[in-house]
Amino acid sequence: MLPDLSLPHFLRRTATPGVHAFALIGGIEAVVRGIMLSVYPLLMYRAWGDAVVVSKWYFAVGLVSLLTGLCVPMLARHLSRRRVYSFGVLLFVVSAGFGIASGKFTTAALLCHAMGTAVVFVCFNAYVLANLPKSDFARLESLRLVFGGIGWTVGPLLGVVLLRFWHGGPFVIVGLAACTMMAAFWQLGLSNGRVSVQSARASANPFAFLRRFVGQPRLVAGWLFAVLRSCGWWVYVVYVGIFSVQSGLGEQVGGFASSLANMGLFLAPLMLRWMQRQSLREAVRTGFLASGSLFILGALVSPFPVATVAVLVLASYFLVLLDVCAGLPFLMAVKPSQRTEMSAVYSSFRDVSGILTPGMAWLVLQFTPLAGVFAMGGCLLLAAWFVARHVHPDLGIPGAQRLRVGVPGS
Repeated sequence: MLPDLSLPHFLRRTATPGVHAFALIGGIEAVVRGIMLSVYPLLMYRAWGDAVVVSKWYFAVGLVSLLTGLCVPMLARHLSRRRVYSFGVLLFVVSAGFGIASGKFTTAALLCHAMGTAVVFVCFNAYVLANLPKSDFARLESLRLVFGGIGWTVGPLLGVVLLRFWHGGPFVIVGLAACTMMAAFWQLGLSNGRVSVQSARASANPFAFLRRFVGQPRLVAGWLFAVLRSCGWWVYVVYVGIFSVQSGLGEQVGGFASSLANMGLFLAPLMLRWMQRQSLREAVRTGFLASGSLFILGALVSPFPVATVAVLVLASYFLVLLDVCAGLPFLMAVKPSQRTEMSAVYSSFRDVSGILTPGMAWLVLQFTPLAGVFAMGGCLLLAAWFVARHVHPDLGIPGAQRLRVGVPGS
């Protein structure tokens, strides 16, 4: 009897792709991005030799990436979302080519990688909003983190290890994984879902949706949570590795710390269950309060580098909790007629944080040692904890399970 070589059911082309299909795409993307998580900060530090200069380059790359993400709705209107998504994946392949060239070309590789991430992220979220009901969003976030757990956990340490043998090793894996991602995407045959006439008309002006976004406080607050959560990850991913090198702990400590942090992704289903027993607001506030406090503690114990890294690793697990829940307030508030446009707005959180974090770190480093950046990150996270008190306590709870408060006879 011949073995069954058919594709898994969730990888087969269907009219309405489900949660597993999107989680699979997210898992492959985790390999593309995870292996470079700790590699880019180290290679940039090698190329430029100064944390301040590295911060300047990250700041510039963030600006370009932000503009790229905001232009995706216009490109999707003219080229189709499928082609734009494919273009984003091809940017990962181009970044691998620049990375293999090494030296100052690493900056070009970082730029292409960031632009590819922005394009893919906007299109991915637009596909999710168009094809999945809101009730599946939380399940998708936790399952996507689990599917990507290996890429995010093994990738950072593997990337640093490969650097010891050949600087181009991590980039070869990026190129191969990006090609696999492209093949899986086309095999799934994702559609644009149900697009209303109102949505098509709204897309005529690619930047008009910014005014509609600003006029919706719930979207602004949800976007702010995503930005400040991402700032915490930027501080962790970029500056823990540089701090380890400056403190004499070695380059591998940064990769090891990133891998340890991403092991928390396997706890995502447990975090989701805990969140469902509490409330979305409590989960968001807990994540911001705990991570912010631990970042500040890490700065205070900086004379003891090992203790600082250990505290920041613990803080990263609360950032994982925020990965599960902090994006939901935005996604649950998006109107069906504004899916593609608001996906572009939501995706900008990554680029805005990529501008804000190195920009503020650049300023902080003029007056404090590197540990001051950890304190800065902690203050940003605590600011989000303060704002999150305004999240409605019933957000994320099915209507039938909500308590009626203040209604006579209830």
